[in-house]
Amino acid sequence: MALFGMTRQYVWALLPLSGFFLGSYFDHLETERMTLFRDKSALYGRVLQPGEKPSWP
Repeated sequence: MALFGMTRQYVWALLPLSGFFLGSYFDHLETERMTLFRDKSALYGRVLQPGEKPSWP
């Protein structure tokens, strides 16, 4: 049975791909959230010079 031309084979092929892209999206969001704390650690933090790039993206 096909619904809008989609058969079970298409669904089973798209399921792992959608999980990969959803995971990479959440990883990107977590990286953006963690940029709030970069170079502010008590152990590794330091004062950056004017124009100096942060230690990680």
